[in-house]
Amino acid sequence: MAGHSRWANIKHKKAASDAKRGRLWSKACRDVIMAARGGGGNIDENLRLRMAVDKAKAVNVPKDTIDRAIKKGTGELEGETYEEMSYEGYGPGGVAILCRALTDNRTRTAPEIKKIFDRRGCSLGTPNCVAWMFSQKGVISIEPGKTTEDRLMEIALDAGADDVTASDGGFEVLCTPAAFEPVKAAIEKAGIAVQSADVSMIAANLVRLDRDTTAKALKLLEELEEHDDVQNVASNLDIPEEMMRELAEG
Repeated sequence: MAGHSRWANIKHKKAASDAKRGRLWSKACRDVIMAARGGGGNIDENLRLRMAVDKAKAVNVPKDTIDRAIKKGTGELEGETYEEMSYEGYGPGGVAILCRALTDNRTRTAPEIKKIFDRRGCSLGTPNCVAWMFSQKGVISIEPGKTTEDRLMEIALDAGADDVTASDGGFEVLCTPAAFEPVKAAIEKAGIAVQSADVSMIAANLVRLDRDTTAKALKLLEELEEHDDVQNVASNLDIPEEMMRELAEG
């Protein structure tokens, strides 16, 4: 799963510039609204809401803005009506791509997503054309130097994690969605700083492409991420560490 970690790190670094324009605030608040709408406004009883609030805090959304989003979700305040949509298709080199969107107008969003694929010579697919490759996993990333692999593995596995992987980009802990909170809490309780944590769609089998095709695939993934209605993007693209460094250096 190291490929997922490197793609997650790209998004983490990119988030700093996006947050200045408020795009991440808007997306984070949409997730809070939907989570509160689906499971109520108590973060102690609504795991999805707790994760949405944590993500909103991670991009520095003010507390009063988060509180308003929760109240919009529970109906205490009037708010927008969003619909959750999935879009899936094939990127450069046939890489599988799965997008989750929250939209207030599906007739606007669908053709815009299709246009992004078309513009890069790729194709938006039919429902479940690639979704079957993915499953929900808790993914917790730790920066290098924050702990040792043996210590992290002992803590994470004892708390219910499925696997711990290491690379020069740090460590990645994988677990089931049900084990996500206990594993994350155990890591934090041990004094290990968490770089990022989320329940994500992870592909069962990853693919590696040549450098030029990988660069094209990353540009498509980034453009999809930048769309206002797209909440997150998953793919089965694996990027070797050396190639990732080359691409990051331009």
